[in-house]
Amino acid sequence: MDGFSRGRPGVTGKADAMRGWIEPIIGRLMDHVLTFPEDAGGSPPVPPPLPGRRYLLYAHVPFCERLCPYCSFHRVQFRSDKAARYFRALRDEIRHYRESGYTFSEVYVGGGTPTVCVEELAATLALIRGNWPVREISVETNPNHLTQPVIDTLLAAGVRRLSVGVQSFDDGLLKAMDRYAAYGSGAAIAARLQDLRGAFGTLNADMIFNLPGQSRASLERDLDILREIDIDQVSFYPLMVADSSRRRMARTMGQVDYRNEETGYRLIRQRLGPTHPPSTVWTFSRGDRMIDEYIVGRDEYVGVGSGAFSYLRGSLYATSFSLNQYERLIDRQGFGVTRQRTYSRRWQLRYHLLMALFGLRLHRDRDLRQFGAGCFRALWKELTALRLLGAIRRTPDGYALTDRGMYLWLVMMRRFFTTVNNFRDQMRAHIREERIPEAGCPLAMRQETARPRLR
Repeated sequence: MDGFSRGRPGVTGKADAMRGWIEPIIGRLMDHVLTFPEDAGGSPPVPPPLPGRRYLLYAHVPFCERLCPYCSFHRVQFRSDKAARYFRALRDEIRHYRESGYTFSEVYVGGGTPTVCVEELAATLALIRGNWPVREISVETNPNHLTQPVIDTLLAAGVRRLSVGVQSFDDGLLKAMDRYAAYGSGAAIAARLQDLRGAFGTLNADMIFNLPGQSRASLERDLDILREIDIDQVSFYPLMVADSSRRRMARTMGQVDYRNEETGYRLIRQRLGPTHPPSTVWTFSRGDRMIDEYIVGRDEYVGVGSGAFSYLRGSLYATSFSLNQYERLIDRQGFGVTRQRTYSRRWQLRYHLLMALFGLRLHRDRDLRQFGAGCFRALWKELTALRLLGAIRRTPDGYALTDRGMYLWLVMMRRFFTTVNNFRDQMRAHIREERIPEAGCPLAMRQETARPRLR
């Protein structure tokens, strides 16, 4: 971050050294976890649900009106005709899970931009709510969709948590990210967020730090605005880019540089911590709020839609990243899964350790119930190394991250999601012809000059 002080003498130097030797280790681990067998052209069988188990359902909507240069998620250029076909296939896949005996109690809809066709989204949520006792629904959106028709539709559909992709309130950065013209100025976005307070159970702002060209003053202004809005929750992600996105960013925004990442992270924790204690390594919540990190605290989850992941019975499943293939698979056999990776018990424990400490704590009693006796002994090397690093401390019910461990785990999760993003790039490499722009969906794209009327 241009203009950042390097913090206390010696501290950042140690962090740089630690990051320098630990990131390659993490990278090798993550590459192992996310190496799938080649697509054999079929669909691996999805296991039946465990008796009495209620699962979390993640639904992926890959369409975006604008493809931001820093984004590595699975997304394609919005087309209204393709979106209509896609949502029909998505609902058919959800019905297939119902017929297979699955029960869902929580729903997270991510993208892409799920609200790009809000009527289709509402129909999908109505299907889910009509079949299962869903308690919590979280949906992602962009600032230009904070219009009264969209908000009314989401509230009527039972959405309790709305996550808005803000990224920054700095107009210069918004222009560099190619978001200013499409989503408005930082001041306009802040005003819309302020008007939304109280409309949803949880209003979350997705932010990014360590962007090329982001100064300390810019980050401090973002933090000041978030405190003025008194927003329920902030997910403040470190910049995480696939290799291809890194090259695009170098051309449009500048080189990615991690040397000031820890300084920015400490500033965020210092400024948000008193009012918004961390609920994950990078999510800060005022009170007991929903979080969108569905991989935290859920032993298993089901992903539907193109490019979604499921984790069931110690196996990771990936659905097709080709929308055309996804629709054909749903039409033929009901599931869109094309890849499966099954892990040994040791790798299941390592994955659990990574995700549990991402949520700040490792709970002994819960882990014993899930993995049986000896699970902590199986991880003694990892736990010992983390204690020697000063990353974790003992608690009456397991382990918790220390102050130093918070940043170490941010590095680990950034590296994990970077590996996920590289895998997404590989899966998308052969489907470039599917990303063709077209006119948008009327309601989601409709702009209003007045701010939304909120209850």
